Amino acid sequence: MIDNKFIHKAGLALTIALLTACGKPADNSNTPTSSAPATATESTTVSMSDNVSTEGMWMPRQLPELGDKLKSLGLELDPKTMTDLTQFPMNAVVSLGGCSASFVSPQGLVATNHHCAYGSISYNSTEDNDLLTNGFLAKTLDEELPAAPGSRIYVTVGMNEVTDKINSKLSDDMDGATRFKAIEDAEKALVADCESDPGHRCEVYSYYGGASYYLIKQLAIRDVRLVHAPAASIGKFGGDIDNWMWPRHTGDYSFLRAYVSPEGKPADFSKDNVPYKPKHFLKVATKGPEEGDFVMVAGYPGSTNRYRTAEEVSNNFSWYYPTMQKVLAEWSEVIGKATENNKDAALKYASLVAGLNNYSKNFTGMMEGYNRSDLLARKQQLEKDLQAWIEANPEASKKYASVISDLQKLVSEQQSTQERDLLLGYMNRSAMLSTAQRLYRLSLEKQKPNMEREPGYQERDMTRFTESLQRIERNFEPTVDQSIWTYFIERYNALPQDQHLESFDSYFAGDLSGDALQQKLAAMYEKTGLTDTKTRLAWMEKSPEEFRASDDPFIKLAVATYDDRFAIEQKDKAMDGKFAEVRPKYMDLLIAYYNEQGKPVYPDANSSLRLTYGLVKGYTPPAGTIKGPADGNDGKDSFVPFTTLRGIEAKYTGEDPFDAPQALLDAIKNKDYGRFYKESLSSVPVNFLSTVDITGGNSGSATMNGKGELIGLVFDGTYDSINADWDFNDNTRAIHVDVAYMLWVMEKVDHADNLLEEMGVAAPKQ
Repeated sequence: MIDNKFIHKAGLALTIALLTACGKPADNSNTPTSSAPATATESTTVSMSDNVSTEGMWMPRQLPELGDKLKSLGLELDPKTMTDLTQFPMNAVVSLGGCSASFVSPQGLVATNHHCAYGSISYNSTEDNDLLTNGFLAKTLDEELPAAPGSRIYVTVGMNEVTDKINSKLSDDMDGATRFKAIEDAEKALVADCESDPGHRCEVYSYYGGASYYLIKQLAIRDVRLVHAPAASIGKFGGDIDNWMWPRHTGDYSFLRAYVSPEGKPADFSKDNVPYKPKHFLKVATKGPEEGDFVMVAGYPGSTNRYRTAEEVSNNFSWYYPTMQKVLAEWSEVIGKATENNKDAALKYASLVAGLNNYSKNFTGMMEGYNRSDLLARKQQLEKDLQAWIEANPEASKKYASVISDLQKLVSEQQSTQERDLLLGYMNRSAMLSTAQRLYRLSLEKQKPNMEREPGYQERDMTRFTESLQRIERNFEPTVDQSIWTYFIERYNALPQDQHLESFDSYFAGDLSGDALQQKLAAMYEKTGLTDTKTRLAWMEKSPEEFRASDDPFIKLAVATYDDRFAIEQKDKAMDGKFAEVRPKYMDLLIAYYNEQGKPVYPDANSSLRLTYGLVKGYTPPAGTIKGPADGNDGKDSFVPFTTLRGIEAKYTGEDPFDAPQALLDAIKNKDYGRFYKESLSSVPVNFLSTVDITGGNSGSATMNGKGELIGLVFDGTYDSINADWDFNDNTRAIHVDVAYMLWVMEKVDHADNLLEEMGVAAPKQ
C-alpha cells in the first residue's frame, strides 16, 4: 500500500502510473500495512474546535461528525445520507483509475477533466485525424469512440471494515517477510470472496498507516467510450506555462460514457452494448458559485504524506524531489528530440510527455515551497514533543517507548539503496524490456495455484494484463523507446559498481555506453518480435521453458536478470513487512497525542473515495508574485477567486500554448455571453479558486454546491499549494473549471447541443 511505503518508492510507482495518462495504477491495496490494534477509528479523529480550516480528505463515514460545521458553511444535504455509497451523491462519483469523474445523465454520461481523457483522445488520434488538436464531438451514440484499452469506470458500491480479519492472521513474532505474506494472503482471500460477484473489482485499503483496513467493492465498467473533448487549445490552454499557476484560463473538461451489456452487466466493447443507467447522477447547474460560497469535492485522491517523519521529509526534499525533477525534465527532452519531425510518434507519446512535464514542474514547486516553509523544523519539534509526551505518561510509555526510534531506523535502512531502487524502477521504461519481464513472470506465476500467485498475475488480473499489452501499439515507437532506454542505462551505468545487477552487466558484456551500446540496442529492437501485438499476446500462453529457449533478445535479458530482480523484490517485501509493524504504531501514537489536544487526524489519501469541502476564496501569495493588474488578480497584492473570458483574450498569441479556436475568439469579441453571463464579473467565469483540500487523483472530481449540484470540475492546485501533499496551510488553493465556462463553450463554440439536452441544461427554445 502506498500509505505504508517510504514515500519516494511509492512516489516512483505512482508517478509511473500517472504518467501513462489515467490508466489504472498498479493495485496498491495488496501491499501489507499493519498488525497494530485498530485504535485509529474515525470516531476519534474529528475536532470541531476549528470552524475556519477546511483541511482534510474525509472518509464518507466521517461526515456526520463534521455535520454541524458543514451545515454552518452551506451544506444543504444530510451528512448522514452521504455516508451511504449507494445513494446520492456518492453513488454518482466514480473513479477512472488515477483520475476521478461523475455521472451527469441517466444515460451513463461521465464528466471528467480533459487531461484525464487525454490518453483516450491521443489513442484515437492519427496524423490525418488529430483529435487532440481539433477536439471531438459525437453527435450520436454510434459516433462515440472506444477509449484507450484498459480504460475503466469504477462505481463504488460497498465499503466494509476488515481490520480484525487481517490482524487475526498476524502474530508479534513474525519477521518482515512473513508478516508481508500473511497480510497479502489475507487480503487476497478477502478480495477473492468479494469478487465472486461477477463484474466487480474489490481491493483492501489501509488507513492511518495500517491501523485499520477496509474492503472496497466497485462495479468495474470496462466498455468506456469517448464522447466529447474540446480542442487542446481550450482543454490545455496555457499548457505547461500556466500549469499549477494562477490566474488560469483552462477549459479542462471532457466527457466519456459507460456502456454495459443489454442485460446491464459489465462487458467488453460490443456494438450490442447499451449505455449504463446509473442509480444516481449529478444535476448540472448552469451557474457556478459566487465568492465566499460553500463548495465540496468528492473524488479519489491518490496519496498524501502529512504524517511522515522529519527524516522522511528531509530526504524527500533534499534527494528524491531534486533527483526526480531532473530525471523527468531530461526524459521529456529525450522524447522531444526522438519525435522531432515525426507527428505520429509525437502523438503516441503526447500523454506521457504531458505527465512528465506536469510532474517536473510539480517537483520544482515542491522544493521551492519547502524552502520557504518551516515544515522540517515543525516535524522535528513534533517528534520532540511526542517523545516528551510519552515519557510523561506511564501508559503511553508502555505502548510507544521505542516507536519513534524504531521507525527512524527503518527509514535510514531503506535510504541506503534508494538511488539504485529508483534507477532500476525506471530501467523498465523500455516498453520491450518491461513487457518481456512481465510475460516471463506470468509464465512462472501460472505454475502456481491462482491464490498463491503474485498480485497482478492472478486470473482476476488477466483482462487488464491483456489490455496493457494491446495498448502498447498506440504508445510505442522503437526509435523513441531506444532513446528513452539509452538515457536510463547511462544513468544506471553511473551507479557504483556494487549497486549494479551482475546479470544485466553480463548480458551487455560491459558495453553500457557509446557506440557499442547503441549497436547492441539497435540489434535488439530489430530482432525482437515483441513489437507485434499478436506476438506479445501469444507469449501469455508460453511456458517458462519456452521463454528460456527463446532467442528474442528482450526475452533473453528478462530471463537472465530474473533471479537478481526477484532477490531485490523479496528484500523490499521484507522491508515493507517491517514497516507494516512499526508505521501503524507511530500513527496510533500520533492519534492519541492529537486527540488529547482536540486536533483532527483524518487518514492520508490512499486512492479511495473521499470528500473535502471549502469556500470560494482568493489568497495573498508570497511577495513578488503579483505582476500588475490582470484577470485573476487585483493588481496589488492578492489573487481574486475568478478568471473570465477577458483573460483568454489578453493571453491569446495565436501560438501554442496560448492559441484558441476562432469560434471562441469571435464569441468573446462579440460579447456573445448568453445565459452564462455573470454580472458581478461583467463576463463569463472561466476558472475559480477554493480552499478545498485535494491532491493527485482528484483531477476530474465533481465540484458541488450545498445541494449536490455540479458547479465545476477541480483540475489543479496553485503553485503555492503544491506542498499540500505534505503540509496544508491557509494559502492552499484548488483550481476549478467553472460549469458556466464548460457549458458556454459547448453551446457557443462546439455546438454540443445533444449533450446539453441530455444533461438537462439545453437553452430554452425560442
